[in-house]
Amino acid sequence: MNKFEFGMERNPPVNVGDIRTVTVEAIGEKGDGIARISGYVVFVPNVEVDQEVTVRITKVLNKYCFAEVVE
Repeated sequence: MNKFEFGMERNPPVNVGDIRTVTVEAIGEKGDGIARISGYVVFVPNVEVDQEVTVRITKVLNKYCFAEVVE
């Protein structure tokens, strides 16, 4: 059995500074957009649901990260 089968922490699929294109799935209770990269949650401010945006990852935590829209 590997560590993923027991819900132990995995390495996030992103690093600070990564540039990714994501689609916003929902808006969180604090107003940030919620997107996912390989199931990993990405919070993005100032976006709308169903919007596809290119983001730069700014902070990475075990279960989620924060990103900003790049133009």
